[in-house]
Amino acid sequence: MKKKHKDAPLIRIENVHKSFGSHHVLKGVSTAIYRGETVALLGGSGGGKSVLLKHMIGLLLPDEGEVYVNEQVISNFSERELGEVRQQIGMMFQGGALFDSMSVFKNVAFPLIERGQRDRAEVERQVNEVLEVVRLDGMGDKMPSEISGGMRKRVALARAIIDKPACVLYDEPHAGLDPITADKIDHLMKNLQTELGITNVVITHEMRSVFRVADRVIFMKEGLVYFEGTPEEMKASEDPELVNFIEGNSGQEWEGERV
Repeated sequence: MKKKHKDAPLIRIENVHKSFGSHHVLKGVSTAIYRGETVALLGGSGGGKSVLLKHMIGLLLPDEGEVYVNEQVISNFSERELGEVRQQIGMMFQGGALFDSMSVFKNVAFPLIERGQRDRAEVERQVNEVLEVVRLDGMGDKMPSEISGGMRKRVALARAIIDKPACVLYDEPHAGLDPITADKIDHLMKNLQTELGITNVVITHEMRSVFRVADRVIFMKEGLVYFEGTPEEMKASEDPELVNFIEGNSGQEWEGERV
């Protein structure tokens, strides 16, 4: 079931196909992401989730079909124009993808420096502001090797939001984290949505997180959208594919309070 929206989508995917050699990964995907929502992108391994996520930010371009951001087709954009898109849409990569040779401060400041910000006081102000948002005040001088896996994820999140994007894409943000640390990521994600109006799109297998933070679910199977609806609609479904996915990825009890 698709939720009806009055507003134009922030991101719109229309009949997107993508192959790597003879491997046809996306087989005509159509879906949309709306401003201010948290969407969980689900499905088994090899279903095309990460490939679809990378199309949303222009890291991959479709072989066929179109990707729209703010109703503009981005598939023919220049690198400069794609850079502007990436200021609107941040990405938190699986594992964080931090620069090991840079301090926390320099990792977070990197996007600002890359786009030409030379005012040191302004860089420091913005970095300290987002470090406070992700609860890492005073950690700027630390190196990635000196902090925990959960903290590294939060540094990556700070870097993703330094340009005040409209949307953040998350690729398996809970991977390798214990439940308590994963809950902290969930709270941060929800705070970004409720306090800053940021749209979240998150690939995860953690059903506990899905039922706590997601407003909508997009479930992919074999390169196509198999189901769209609310977490509650997914939970109520008797479709064997959805039932098996929930049962196989629930882990601990997830029917807790939403954050």
